[in-house]
Amino acid sequence: MTLPKMNRVLLKLSGEVLMGDQQFGIDPAFVLELAKEVKAAKDTGLEICLVIGGGNIFRGMAGAAQGMDRAQADYMGMLATVMNALAMQSALEQLGVQTRVQSAVQMDQVCEPVIRRRAERHLEKGRIVIFAAGVGAPYFTTDSGAALRAAEMNCDALLKGTSVDGIYDSDPKKNPDATRYETVSYGKVLADDLKVMDASAVALCRDNDIPIVVFSIREKGNVAKVLSGNGVQTVVTDHTA
Repeated sequence: MTLPKMNRVLLKLSGEVLMGDQQFGIDPAFVLELAKEVKAAKDTGLEICLVIGGGNIFRGMAGAAQGMDRAQADYMGMLATVMNALAMQSALEQLGVQTRVQSAVQMDQVCEPVIRRRAERHLEKGRIVIFAAGVGAPYFTTDSGAALRAAEMNCDALLKGTSVDGIYDSDPKKNPDATRYETVSYGKVLADDLKVMDASAVALCRDNDIPIVVFSIREKGNVAKVLSGNGVQTVVTDHTA
Protein backbone atom coordinates (compact mmCIF):
# COMPACT_ATOMS: atom_id res chain seq x y z
CA MET A 1 0.00 0.00 0.00
CA THR A 2 1.36 3.41 -0.98
CA LEU A 3 1.14 5.86 1.86
CA PRO A 4 -0.41 9.28 1.19
CA LYS A 5 1.94 12.24 1.29
CA MET A 6 2.89 13.00 4.87
CA ASN A 7 3.99 16.30 6.36
CA ARG A 8 4.22 15.34 10.03
CA VAL A 9 4.77 11.92 11.56
CA LEU A 10 5.35 10.41 14.96
CA LEU A 11 8.12 7.80 15.09
CA LYS A 12 7.82 5.31 17.95
CA LEU A 13 10.94 3.30 18.81
CA SER A 14 11.15 0.52 21.35
CA GLY A 15 13.68 1.10 24.09
CA GLU A 16 15.26 -2.27 23.30
CA VAL A 17 16.47 -0.92 19.96
CA LEU A 18 18.82 1.48 21.80
CA MET A 19 20.68 -1.49 23.32
CA GLY A 20 22.28 -2.37 19.98
CA ASP A 21 23.93 -5.76 20.56
CA GLN A 22 24.13 -5.30 24.31
CA GLN A 23 21.88 -7.06 26.83
CA PHE A 24 20.96 -3.89 28.72
CA GLY A 25 21.20 -0.12 28.69
CA ILE A 26 22.18 2.29 25.94
CA ASP A 27 24.76 1.71 23.19
CA PRO A 28 25.83 5.26 22.18
CA ALA A 29 27.25 4.10 18.84
CA PHE A 30 23.99 2.39 17.90
CA VAL A 31 21.94 5.37 19.08
CA LEU A 32 24.02 7.55 16.76
CA GLU A 33 23.21 5.21 13.85
CA LEU A 34 19.51 5.49 14.70
CA ALA A 35 19.85 9.27 14.87
CA LYS A 36 21.30 9.24 11.34
CA GLU A 37 18.16 7.37 10.19
CA VAL A 38 15.93 9.96 11.84
CA LYS A 39 17.97 12.81 10.34
CA ALA A 40 17.69 11.27 6.87
CA ALA A 41 13.92 11.16 7.27
CA LYS A 42 13.83 14.76 8.49
CA ASP A 43 15.96 15.86 5.54
CA THR A 44 13.12 14.85 3.21
CA GLY A 45 11.17 17.81 4.65
CA LEU A 46 9.14 15.96 7.27
CA GLU A 47 8.24 17.33 10.67
CA ILE A 48 9.09 14.55 13.15
CA CYS A 49 7.93 13.75 16.67
CA LEU A 50 9.70 10.93 18.51
CA VAL A 51 8.60 8.63 21.32
CA ILE A 52 11.03 6.05 22.73
CA GLY A 53 10.14 3.24 25.11
CA GLY A 54 12.14 2.41 28.23
CA GLY A 55 12.42 -1.38 28.10
CA ASN A 56 16.20 -1.34 27.69
CA ILE A 57 16.48 0.14 31.19
CA PHE A 58 13.30 -0.69 33.10
CA ARG A 59 9.87 -2.02 32.16
CA GLY A 60 7.08 -1.23 34.60
CA MET A 61 5.00 -4.34 33.94
CA ALA A 62 8.05 -6.58 34.46
CA GLY A 63 8.75 -4.87 37.78
CA ALA A 64 5.12 -5.33 38.84
CA ALA A 65 5.29 -9.02 37.89
CA GLN A 66 8.18 -9.41 40.33
CA GLY A 67 6.17 -7.98 43.20
CA MET A 68 6.69 -4.22 42.91
CA ASP A 69 3.75 -1.85 43.24
CA ARG A 70 2.51 -1.41 39.65
CA ALA A 71 2.12 2.37 39.83
CA GLN A 72 5.60 2.78 41.35
CA ALA A 73 7.10 0.48 38.73
CA ASP A 74 5.41 2.42 35.92
CA TYR A 75 6.83 5.71 37.20
CA MET A 76 10.29 4.12 37.15
CA GLY A 77 9.63 3.10 33.55
CA MET A 78 8.70 6.68 32.70
CA LEU A 79 12.05 7.88 34.06
CA ALA A 80 13.76 5.31 31.83
CA THR A 81 12.08 6.86 28.78
CA VAL A 82 13.43 10.28 29.78
CA MET A 83 16.96 8.85 29.89
CA ASN A 84 16.49 7.38 26.40
CA ALA A 85 15.07 10.67 25.10
CA LEU A 86 18.11 12.57 26.38
CA ALA A 87 20.44 10.00 24.78
CA MET A 88 18.69 10.41 21.43
CA GLN A 89 18.70 14.20 21.78
CA SER A 90 22.47 14.12 22.33
CA ALA A 91 22.99 11.92 19.25
CA LEU A 92 20.78 14.06 17.02
CA GLU A 93 22.48 17.26 18.11
CA GLN A 94 25.88 15.73 17.33
CA LEU A 95 24.54 15.51 13.77
CA GLY A 96 23.46 19.15 13.81
CA VAL A 97 19.73 18.45 14.24
CA GLN A 98 17.98 20.78 16.66
CA THR A 99 15.76 18.94 19.14
CA ARG A 100 13.63 19.52 22.20
CA VAL A 101 12.66 16.94 24.82
CA GLN A 102 9.24 17.37 26.40
CA SER A 103 8.39 15.20 29.41
CA ALA A 104 4.93 14.37 30.74
CA VAL A 105 6.55 14.21 34.19
CA GLN A 106 7.88 17.66 34.96
CA MET A 107 11.66 17.90 35.46
CA ASP A 108 12.67 21.41 34.50
CA GLN A 109 16.41 20.95 34.92
CA VAL A 110 16.68 18.50 32.03
CA CYS A 111 13.73 19.08 29.69
CA GLU A 112 10.55 21.00 28.98
CA PRO A 113 7.08 20.01 30.18
CA VAL A 114 4.69 18.79 27.48
CA ILE A 115 3.03 21.92 26.09
CA ARG A 116 1.28 21.28 22.79
CA ARG A 117 1.52 24.79 21.37
CA ARG A 118 5.20 25.01 22.24
CA ALA A 119 5.79 21.64 20.58
CA GLU A 120 3.93 22.89 17.48
CA ARG A 121 6.24 25.90 17.34
CA HIS A 122 9.34 23.71 17.65
CA LEU A 123 8.17 21.58 14.72
CA GLU A 124 7.44 24.67 12.63
CA LYS A 125 11.01 25.85 13.30
CA GLY A 126 12.39 22.55 12.02
CA ARG A 127 13.20 20.98 15.37
CA ILE A 128 12.52 17.35 16.25
CA VAL A 129 10.38 17.01 19.37
CA ILE A 130 11.03 13.97 21.57
CA PHE A 131 8.13 13.21 23.90
CA ALA A 132 9.14 11.35 27.08
CA ALA A 133 7.45 9.81 30.13
CA GLY A 134 4.51 8.34 28.24
CA VAL A 135 1.19 9.92 29.18
CA GLY A 136 2.51 10.92 32.61
CA ALA A 137 0.33 8.39 34.46
CA PRO A 138 0.79 4.75 35.46
CA TYR A 139 -1.07 1.84 33.79
CA PHE A 140 -0.45 3.24 30.31
CA THR A 141 2.31 2.07 27.97
CA THR A 142 4.56 4.20 25.79
CA ASP A 143 2.50 2.89 22.85
CA SER A 144 -0.47 4.72 24.34
CA GLY A 145 1.77 7.76 24.85
CA ALA A 146 2.80 7.62 21.19
CA ALA A 147 -0.81 7.35 20.00
CA LEU A 148 -1.84 10.22 22.26
CA ARG A 149 0.95 12.51 21.00
CA ALA A 150 0.27 11.54 17.37
CA ALA A 151 -3.37 12.59 17.80
CA GLU A 152 -2.52 15.70 19.82
CA MET A 153 0.05 16.88 17.25
CA ASN A 154 -2.19 16.10 14.24
CA CYS A 155 0.34 13.65 12.79
CA ASP A 156 -0.38 12.07 9.40
CA ALA A 157 0.85 8.65 10.59
CA LEU A 158 2.35 6.80 13.52
CA LEU A 159 5.44 4.86 12.47
CA LYS A 160 6.44 2.02 14.76
CA GLY A 161 10.03 0.81 14.31
CA THR A 162 10.48 -2.74 15.61
CA SER A 163 12.83 -5.69 15.19
CA VAL A 164 10.56 -7.32 12.55
CA ASP A 165 9.48 -5.99 9.16
CA GLY A 166 5.75 -5.74 9.77
CA ILE A 167 2.76 -7.47 11.35
CA TYR A 168 2.43 -11.25 11.06
CA ASP A 169 -0.43 -13.62 11.84
CA SER A 170 1.88 -15.31 14.39
CA ASP A 171 5.35 -14.68 15.82
CA PRO A 172 7.79 -14.97 12.85
CA LYS A 173 10.65 -15.66 15.26
CA LYS A 174 8.85 -18.79 16.48
CA ASN A 175 6.89 -19.77 13.37
CA PRO A 176 8.85 -19.77 10.07
CA ASP A 177 5.54 -20.11 8.17
CA ALA A 178 4.05 -16.93 9.65
CA THR A 179 2.34 -14.74 7.05
CA ARG A 180 3.04 -11.01 6.88
CA TYR A 181 0.21 -8.57 6.22
CA GLU A 182 0.64 -5.73 3.72
CA THR A 183 -2.37 -3.94 5.18
CA VAL A 184 -4.67 -4.84 8.05
CA SER A 185 -7.62 -3.09 9.65
CA TYR A 186 -7.63 -1.71 13.18
CA GLY A 187 -10.52 -4.05 13.95
CA LYS A 188 -8.57 -7.16 12.91
CA VAL A 189 -5.55 -6.09 14.95
CA LEU A 190 -7.80 -5.76 18.00
CA ALA A 191 -9.97 -8.84 17.36
CA ASP A 192 -7.03 -11.15 16.60
CA ASP A 193 -4.81 -9.60 19.30
CA LEU A 194 -1.96 -9.19 16.81
CA LYS A 195 0.36 -7.62 19.41
CA VAL A 196 1.54 -4.71 17.31
CA MET A 197 0.62 -2.18 20.00
CA ASP A 198 -1.58 -2.34 23.05
CA ALA A 199 -5.31 -2.17 22.46
CA SER A 200 -5.82 1.35 23.84
CA ALA A 201 -3.15 2.73 21.46
CA VAL A 202 -4.69 1.00 18.42
CA ALA A 203 -8.18 2.20 19.39
CA LEU A 204 -6.94 5.78 19.81
CA CYS A 205 -5.36 5.71 16.35
CA ARG A 206 -8.54 4.20 14.88
CA ASP A 207 -10.75 6.85 16.47
CA ASN A 208 -8.53 9.61 15.08
CA ASP A 209 -7.95 7.95 11.68
CA ILE A 210 -4.16 7.80 12.13
CA PRO A 211 -2.51 5.03 10.06
CA ILE A 212 -0.02 2.85 11.98
CA VAL A 213 3.01 1.85 9.89
CA VAL A 214 5.03 -1.07 11.30
CA PHE A 215 8.52 -1.69 9.88
CA SER A 216 11.99 -2.89 10.86
CA ILE A 217 14.17 -0.17 12.34
CA ARG A 218 17.21 -2.46 12.29
CA GLU A 219 17.56 -2.37 8.50
CA LYS A 220 19.81 0.53 7.54
CA GLY A 221 18.05 3.32 5.65
CA ASN A 222 14.64 1.81 6.24
CA VAL A 223 12.96 4.86 7.80
CA ALA A 224 13.52 6.93 4.65
CA LYS A 225 12.53 3.97 2.44
CA VAL A 226 9.26 3.46 4.28
CA LEU A 227 8.43 7.14 4.11
CA SER A 228 9.07 7.14 0.35
CA GLY A 229 6.80 4.11 -0.06
CA ASN A 230 9.57 1.68 -1.03
CA GLY A 231 10.25 -0.08 2.26
CA VAL A 232 8.79 -3.33 3.59
CA GLN A 233 6.03 -2.46 6.02
CA THR A 234 2.55 -3.24 7.27
CA VAL A 235 -0.01 -0.43 7.32
CA VAL A 236 -2.86 -0.55 9.83
CA THR A 237 -5.76 1.44 8.43
CA ASP A 238 -9.40 1.10 7.45
CA HIS A 239 -8.59 2.61 4.04
CA THR A 240 -7.24 -0.37 2.12
CA ALA A 241 -7.54 1.02 -1.40
